[in-house]
Formats: sequence, structure tokens, C-alpha cells
Amino acid sequence: MSAQPHSETASYVADDPETALKYAIQHIRGDDRVQIVEGVIEQLSPTWGHEKAADRIRNQIAPIVSKLGCLSGAGNLDLPGSSNWYVPDVAVVPEELAEAEALVPDQTLLIVEVTSTSNGDTDRIVKRRRYAEYGAPLHLLVDRQQRTCTLFSVPGDFGYTRVNGPHPFGTPLPLPAPFDLELDTSEF
Repeated sequence: MSAQPHSETASYVADDPETALKYAIQHIRGDDRVQIVEGVIEQLSPTWGHEKAADRIRNQIAPIVSKLGCLSGAGNLDLPGSSNWYVPDVAVVPEELAEAEALVPDQTLLIVEVTSTSNGDTDRIVKRRRYAEYGAPLHLLVDRQQRTCTLFSVPGDFGYTRVNGPHPFGTPLPLPAPFDLELDTSEF
């Protein structure tokens, strides 16, 4: 995938449905978080339980993220050539790329998705497949409905080639380099 960040100055071509769709969701008024999954626009309104899991992860990885010269947040991820524009629950990205309107998954160090009852299968199946396809090196799935965590790594042509889990909440989960951290999953 491209190592170039998606930019606000990307040309807008009215007869290009992918560009038109992605342009439209970036120009919604208000503070709504919106993503596109396989061409379907989804408004995101996470519950506090959902936010708690994401917050616990951000807090645990914060010292390492800072040492790596990175930022963690819920910024836009573009999947060029597809009708997908994701807003992950947590993404760790190099600070020098943080000014871009959107990044592509292969520019991240870690992507975390926390499932909700309304879109759990999207996080479990669709996003996992797309993150591997677009080269995200590490993808952590926190499945609140099944109360498990799974770490996917080493993206390949047919998905992730390494899977660590699913592990029940409470099982320490090692995050590999560059994090080299054991994630406490007991409070998810």
C-alpha cells in the first residue's frame, strides 16, 4: 500500500464514487464520528464501557508511545481503492504523520478495535481482513461481547499469519516490538 498520507488537497473528481463518498463524510457538520465500512456509512457513538476499554489500552501504552515518538488516538484511516474509511478506537501513529487528514493502515504501529453489540461482526471479520490487506502490522481486537482479546500480526496475502488468542479478559496479553509490553486485560 501507499506510504503517502491522504491529504486534504487530494483532487476531487465528481465522477469518482470513492472520492465523492470519502469527501462527503469528512464534511459532515458537528462532532459526529463517521466511518465507511464496505460502502455503508456508519455513525459512531461508543458507549462508556466501550470507551473504558479503549482508555485502559491508551493509558497502558502511553509511556511507550511517547518514547517511540508516536501519538495514539482515534484518527481517520483511508483504505485507498476501496469504499472504506475507518475510525479505529485506538491507533498508534508516528508523530510526523499526525498532521495528515487520514493515514493508511500500513502507516500505523498498532490498531485497536473494541467491539460493540451493534457492529461486533464488522470489527471481528471485515475490519480484521481489511487491516491485514492494507498492511497494519498489529491489530488488537477487544471483543466485549465474547469477553476476549486477540492480537493479530504479520499481515499476509490472505489475512494475518499470526494470531495470539482469543484470550479471556484478565489474561495478560504480550504486545511485541516495538511495544514489548504485557497488556493487562482485566479491566476491559
